Amino acid sequence: MHSVKRFIPASFVVLWATGFIGARYAMPWAEPFTFLAARFVLAAVLLAALMAALGSRRATRKEALHASGAGILMHGVYLGGVFWAIHRGMPAGLSALIVGLQPLITAVMAGRYLGEAILPRHWAGLAIGLAGVIIVLWPKLGTLGGGVTAETLAASLVSVLGMSAGTIWQKRFASGGDLVAATTWQYVGGASVMVLASLAFETRTVVVNGELIFAMAWLVLVLSIGAIFLLMVMIRGGEMSKVASLFYLVPAVTAVIAWILFGEQLNLVQVVGMAIATLGVGLATAQPTKA
Repeated sequence: MHSVKRFIPASFVVLWATGFIGARYAMPWAEPFTFLAARFVLAAVLLAALMAALGSRRATRKEALHASGAGILMHGVYLGGVFWAIHRGMPAGLSALIVGLQPLITAVMAGRYLGEAILPRHWAGLAIGLAGVIIVLWPKLGTLGGGVTAETLAASLVSVLGMSAGTIWQKRFASGGDLVAATTWQYVGGASVMVLASLAFETRTVVVNGELIFAMAWLVLVLSIGAIFLLMVMIRGGEMSKVASLFYLVPAVTAVIAWILFGEQLNLVQVVGMAIATLGVGLATAQPTKA
């Protein structure tokens, strides 16, 4: 089992990176809140069916409330803010750069609310990782056009704060209980926010085609279930600053996947940035040497 757990961080990074690819397929055909509401509802239904099949223990009222709160922040606020900003014209590269602040924000919150000790080596790793992310994304920023407004910048910042706060909430209040039940209630919380946002701000127009169906299936099964389960396992078993630092690797892996699938440019500078980000994650997650 220990040997299997060693592959969880790498598997999580690869799966999480594919979420941006799925969003690229889906966004031309559905509004962001409507798409996310449908995604979260489907994930919750599938997980509820899995709970019944496995005979999982039901969450208590307290566990359900805390898991729903974490889901509102981690899924509703985070993904809702990112998708809304990109839908309004925010360059995906700039959005990813703002989201790249998440490990640093999470480390600060973990020190304040979880009492985790962040050593100078860890701070150095987080800073180096952020520098690597900036190098990887810099060529993708392009010309900042009309999509960069106070509203889209605020949405991006709120999204990264939501993800950081959600992971801290999950670690502090919702780490116990059955994993499937907790994840199910997370999506109940995320879906409730997205349904309300869709009803309030969107026309709920959807064009059903092969790309949208593929994106929905991939994002529900691979991201909302597969990657989130891996994230929950890491949150339960690790320090939040170390878990959060893995997000630094996501832009680099996304760039490689986009290069393979869409022929997007991947130059030497970006490759160097990937190496720097990997070094930063290594410093932030390395275990102290035992005598």
